[in-house]
Amino acid sequence: MTDVDHLALDAPVPAIAGADAAPARGRTRWHIAVFLAPALLVYTALMIGPLADTLRLALYTRVDLASHFVGLDNFRTLFGDPRWSGHLWSALGNNLIFFAIHMLLQNPIGLALAALLSLPRLRFVGLYRTAFFLPTMLSFVIVGFTWKLILSPIWGVAPTLLGLVGLKGLFHPWLGQESSALVTLALISVWQFVGIPMMLIYAALLGIPAELVEAAELDGITGFRQFFKVKLPLIWPTIGIVSILTFVANFNAFDLIYTVEGALAGPNYSTDILGTFLFRTFFGNQLQLGDPNMGAAVATVMFGIILAGVAAYLFGIQRRMRRYQF
Repeated sequence: MTDVDHLALDAPVPAIAGADAAPARGRTRWHIAVFLAPALLVYTALMIGPLADTLRLALYTRVDLASHFVGLDNFRTLFGDPRWSGHLWSALGNNLIFFAIHMLLQNPIGLALAALLSLPRLRFVGLYRTAFFLPTMLSFVIVGFTWKLILSPIWGVAPTLLGLVGLKGLFHPWLGQESSALVTLALISVWQFVGIPMMLIYAALLGIPAELVEAAELDGITGFRQFFKVKLPLIWPTIGIVSILTFVANFNAFDLIYTVEGALAGPNYSTDILGTFLFRTFFGNQLQLGDPNMGAAVATVMFGIILAGVAAYLFGIQRRMRRYQF
């Protein structure tokens, strides 16, 4: 037997260490489970439980105060009955317009503001940052009623302000016209929430390593060229997150339209989106009786749309953006 064999036989340490490591790993797992349990219980009670109950409710209907299992009949009614499908497709189309306006205006404006705030020689950065982010902290009720008063053709200040610059002829009761009400509400929402993409992109710009910026400057890349050639590619992952957050928030939108136009999403349902359609279906409004089962079906459709959008982003776009991470 060689000395190496003796060393191998006389070396029980790894076996003993392995025997001790197993219970240590077990204790570690229990330790993690104990810490995760409260958050998991709260998340289950507040998120998973209501979601599962909503999906279950969509499969039932109530007849004579008793629930009956009907499978997918509520969804067949929702998509096949003209009385339901007309409102559903109209609300979905308005929701897409609402989302497109946010993507085309809110996020580019947030990107431009973040780029301005990140300029190293800009003064009063804290003041500008607070001013741009302040509307985000206001409640929907305050924002809705304030803009309703501003744009009122009777007592609003908008006609007067436009009259001061000779543009009073351009004023119209934008919130009261079918052709302009949805776009006006979307612009109000953009004004309120532009601070969120601005802050996220601003933080990403501040996180770019100074060595990269200095190297670009040594190569003569400055100003707009530096932003578009160096900084913008590095913040693509953040812009992707901002985009998916915008998608989720817009397909869950409800408060602002309800505050300004009510549950009927007037005028003549022109501002009706999935959130207001769900509210009317579930709780009822005026002469329309509420139907919790059909409301749950609408909520399930909304959940499916958001889930499909988030999955497309995670598996189709986020993977391609990993190469831009630093």
